Amino acid sequence: MIAYIGLFSSALVAATIFPMQSEAVLVGLLLAAAHPVSILILVATAGNVLGSVINWYLGRYLLRFQHKRWFPSSEHQLERAQGWYRHYGRWSLLGSWLPVVGDPLTVVAGLMKEPLVPFLILVTIAKGTRYLVLAALALAWL
Repeated sequence: MIAYIGLFSSALVAATIFPMQSEAVLVGLLLAAAHPVSILILVATAGNVLGSVINWYLGRYLLRFQHKRWFPSSEHQLERAQGWYRHYGRWSLLGSWLPVVGDPLTVVAGLMKEPLVPFLILVTIAKGTRYLVLAALALAWL
């Protein structure tokens, strides 16, 4: 049970602005072979998707504070991110698994008022596929 909680937590934090390597935790648990692979993939995916939902929620309410001194982005950066999202649309969420750009993309989806259900579907596909491929590589399925 502790392994699942650790994996879920690392996956959740990894999807937020805090640095965390859920992939390393998942691979370690996979190589230990003490837990079912499918459950590990589901737990990692659930944690990572929940972290992305937190980002989406922050994005939904972030603009209220854009004129505050501590706001993390300039007006130009916000306009650029929103223009990019308008151009590529919700399908860009399939890239939410990517390092560096994936997590900010989920915040921008919230800024752009992406409905939660399509957001959840696309992000779950992206994040679940990433963990599935990682498991396959770690266990030499490919």
